[in-house]
Amino acid sequence: MSDCLFCKIVRGEIPSRKVYEDDEMLAFHDINPVAPVHFMLVPKLHLDSLAEAGNEHAALLGRMMLLAPRLAKEQGLHNGFRTVINTGKGGGQEVFHLHIHIIGGGNIPPMVRRN
Repeated sequence: MSDCLFCKIVRGEIPSRKVYEDDEMLAFHDINPVAPVHFMLVPKLHLDSLAEAGNEHAALLGRMMLLAPRLAKEQGLHNGFRTVINTGKGGGQEVFHLHIHIIGGGNIPPMVRRN
């Protein structure tokens, strides 16, 4: 999609602080990090969200999930990290291009508050 923010980053039209790039994926630091390490892994193929992925995307999704821990370790997250995929407006998605947030370092609060 020509007006998609992440597609523009993938095409190099908007600069980013790259963490990783190959033929299928790009990882770059979040411009508004919520932790000392916060980057996103996006497929270069535009998919609006995880809900739009089909069986034909299974290999790509698998590669993304296997790459995330490798990149997290390379960014110094040896004690663990959080992965977040917001899906749809109801899931908190703000940029409608599938992406995985990889977050860690410092004191990461729990995702869900328990009483």
